[in-house]
Amino acid sequence: MSWLPLSFGFPAILWGLLALPVIWWLLRLTPPKPQTEVFPPLKILARVLKREETPHQSPWWLTLLRLLMAALVVMALAEPVFNPREKLPTNGSALALVIDNDWASAPDWDRRVATAERLIGDANSTGVPVLLAFTAEKPNAEIGPFDADAARDKLRATKPRPVPTDRPAVYARVAAALEALPGASVAILADGLAAQGDEAAFNTLLGKNPADVVWVVPDRLNTVGLKAAENQLEGFALTAIRPPGDAGPRQVTAGAFDDKGRRIADAALTFGAGETTATGQMQVPFELRNDFAAIAIDGENQAGAVRVLDESSKRRRVGLLSQSEADQAQPLLSPLYYIRRALEPFADLVEPRSPDLADAIPQLLDQKPAMIVMADVGTIPDAARQKLIEWVDNGGTLVRFAGSRLAAAGNDEELLPVRLRLGERSLGGALSWTEPQAVAEFPAGPFADLTPPSEVTVSRQVLAEPTADIVERTWASLADGTPLVTGAKREKGTVVLFHITPEATWSNLPISGSFVEMLRRLVQLSRNQGSAAANAEGQIASLAPYRMIAANGALVPPTPDARPLTVGQGPAPVTIENPPGLYGSEEGVVAHNLLGADAAFTPLVRPQVAAPVTEMRYAFDESRDLKGPLVAAALLLMLLDTLAVFWMGGMFNRRRKAARAAGSAAVVLLAAGAMFALSSHAMAQDAKPGDAEAIEAVSTTRLAYVLTGDASIDAISRAGLDGLSRFLIDKTALEPGKPAGVDIAKDELSFYPIIYWPIDPNAAMPTEQAIARIDAYMQQGGTVLFDTRDQYSTGIDAGSASPATERLRDILGNLNVPPLEPVPADHVLTKSFFILPDFPGRFNGSPLWVEASAEATNPEHRPVRTGDGVTPIMITANDFAGAWAIDANGEPMLPTVPADPMQRIYAYRAGVNIVMYMLTGNYKSDQVHVPVLLERLGQ
Repeated sequence: MSWLPLSFGFPAILWGLLALPVIWWLLRLTPPKPQTEVFPPLKILARVLKREETPHQSPWWLTLLRLLMAALVVMALAEPVFNPREKLPTNGSALALVIDNDWASAPDWDRRVATAERLIGDANSTGVPVLLAFTAEKPNAEIGPFDADAARDKLRATKPRPVPTDRPAVYARVAAALEALPGASVAILADGLAAQGDEAAFNTLLGKNPADVVWVVPDRLNTVGLKAAENQLEGFALTAIRPPGDAGPRQVTAGAFDDKGRRIADAALTFGAGETTATGQMQVPFELRNDFAAIAIDGENQAGAVRVLDESSKRRRVGLLSQSEADQAQPLLSPLYYIRRALEPFADLVEPRSPDLADAIPQLLDQKPAMIVMADVGTIPDAARQKLIEWVDNGGTLVRFAGSRLAAAGNDEELLPVRLRLGERSLGGALSWTEPQAVAEFPAGPFADLTPPSEVTVSRQVLAEPTADIVERTWASLADGTPLVTGAKREKGTVVLFHITPEATWSNLPISGSFVEMLRRLVQLSRNQGSAAANAEGQIASLAPYRMIAANGALVPPTPDARPLTVGQGPAPVTIENPPGLYGSEEGVVAHNLLGADAAFTPLVRPQVAAPVTEMRYAFDESRDLKGPLVAAALLLMLLDTLAVFWMGGMFNRRRKAARAAGSAAVVLLAAGAMFALSSHAMAQDAKPGDAEAIEAVSTTRLAYVLTGDASIDAISRAGLDGLSRFLIDKTALEPGKPAGVDIAKDELSFYPIIYWPIDPNAAMPTEQAIARIDAYMQQGGTVLFDTRDQYSTGIDAGSASPATERLRDILGNLNVPPLEPVPADHVLTKSFFILPDFPGRFNGSPLWVEASAEATNPEHRPVRTGDGVTPIMITANDFAGAWAIDANGEPMLPTVPADPMQRIYAYRAGVNIVMYMLTGNYKSDQVHVPVLLERLGQ
């Protein structure tokens, strides 16, 4: 590429510019067409007498016009291009264009399409066919070869998919097609993220000795994905990931949405420097958490930043009941000890206040639990029993554990899933011929996909009576075939029985990890938040697509390619047929998310190949063809030439007087312009040193900050005022310039309406001359905003002040400071642009102190405080600059305390109000007089 921002498609045509002197010579020899005059003869004679000779050549300006027109035509024929790009190597027998159109390509898909179109255009210029394949399409999608037009149409018709790439399969198809086109060029437009099988895929595609390789990846991997969202005890825990290349500190915000798309909760997730994982928590009541339907990271327009939630993500209320009183000295022998430990991470546990079953059961039912767990509860009183049966029939899940009380009680067909034999069975021991039994493989049911615990054995159990349906009701069994867990439907509800005790006396199952997973599955079966895929029988289900996650992260109706999702056989992969989203119906759905709990973003490594490799980045084509504009300019000059010939031929004689008047006006304007230029030159000669800087300083409004000498504090001040300036540009008509750092001892302060002064106790005390300059600046109408940044140490009016506050007091002791007060509720500052009750910064809690003003004499009709001036001093401890500070990417540099995203927005609004108050003064205060003035004027 040339160092000039201009290139020509046919530079040889520029030799035609050598003909311009010949054209000039011909035009000079060719006189203009003689004017045709209408008789009267006297007028002709009068004009002839005035002329000494007849012109024999074209005027110089007409010659110049025609030479310029000829030059434009020659340059247009040479096909000039402004800001030309380097032509990519597509000189092989064909171009194999392989593009990742997975979920990670969605944010900048238009840029990728523009890059691919340039490659197709280069292939078209060399006349080679194009193989076009996408790594996130159906396996049988057509890949060509195509001509350039067909390839462009296919490219523009393809959209990103919310699924991972399938490079091995697609690369294998392209490699097979390239066998008929040896020596082809290969262009790989990747998403920059590594996937399983990449090494084998690249070996397959690039092992055919391509003529050259074009490698295209994004400039920067800044993708953020949401890989986990768990409804825990204290709140909804979120886990986000990012690629290792994005190593700087970064904070993202995630929002929770209900099934109607309303945002109901937020959480901030902060990546430390070099960290690839960030966690956060939405601390809201579990009733509100149960309304979460989806969680998305703000600003990430791709499917990996969205997680949909089903009933398994909702937190249930579980009631616990036992007839045994807990022994405080031996908590491990409590019937509910292991049950509590297993359920606490994913359930809200409630227990009755009364140990009496007649009172305890109604107390539990009043709290509307989704499931009730009874640990060795024997005979239930009739009144409570009837209420419990009604609760089960209406959808409740009752889980019972065996024990000596249950073994001695009679059979209860409504509240037990199977009939029991009286007594209990002992396995092993001196008086038994049998050995403790292990747990067998789980049959079809809620535990079907769990791995049976090999270390668990059962030494005692209660036995079920053999019946015709005992096998269907068995959810877990021992190695000898006897039931370990049984369950049965009761109207809309479910009754479950563990044939062992919940403590480690009959079996070691309660102290195993399988016990936790089994109870989790039972909680998911509860009626109040039942899952579409989970049922008492646990059969494999096929669920229709309900709501899908699009590649840009939006929830959309099912696409034509989506197929029913099979559940009950373990986690299903995300594919074209089963894209991420919700499967089921309005009665219940199952979440099928893109990123798993073990997901990680790994940068894609360029493969090593023997062929020449050209690296590039995704970008729009910024080159501009100048042929059309040059032809248009030549046509315009041709039109001007035609008008000039008509004018010289006398066609516009009737308007000659008007033309003369216009010429006179032009002469006057030119003379005035010349005089202005001369006067400007004279003023420039009289200018003094420093005038240019002063003119530049007052030509635009700039915010200023005091240079403390501490590089970190000054950097935060500069970044904070820069962030506030950008916010002012976005939200107001003010367009301030870059913030200025000032040395109060040397620089001119009157150029700036407000100066931000962060108090640093470690900095040297300002000199008396510097403080005198600040005092003069405040007396002449300027305002200084002092920020001690020590809200969580002490305030300025505290008894024991922080070092920053002490330093502020020393500075204020040498200034003429007026009486101060916190900003009143009716002050102009509270309504100068936004309506604000307080003025938070990075911290929240410190008041903003301003000059005290007299109370309005008539507060009912004077809602704005009186006062003609603007406060010369403001004091805060909330660290305004820390809240406003942004980095080069526009991201916040420091977190707010507490971590509330809205606090930063209110801090920006506080800054806007302060700047508008400084620039408009008491403008809004004077508005109360407008009705009276209009009334006096008779308006």
